[in-house]
Amino acid sequence: MIQDKFALPIKWNDYEDIAMGLYEKFGDDFDESRIYRIRFTELIDWVLSIPHFAGKREECNEGHLEQIQSAWVYEWRDNQ
Repeated sequence: MIQDKFALPIKWNDYEDIAMGLYEKFGDDFDESRIYRIRFTELIDWVLSIPHFAGKREECNEGHLEQIQSAWVYEWRDNQ
């Protein structure tokens, strides 16, 4: 990722940046099937904990979470 002092804030629709942050945090602990089985309540908390994430919980919706899961799966596949 970009050096911290130059990092831009990440929002809910920055799916690829969120996916990279989740992959950096969890690595191969979650494979494709496990990523798609994550409860949305947990996923929201994990996204909110990503460095430079500037979105708010109330701005999140189911569509964002589904896109994040898909992007995370692609990120996981790219690293296999």
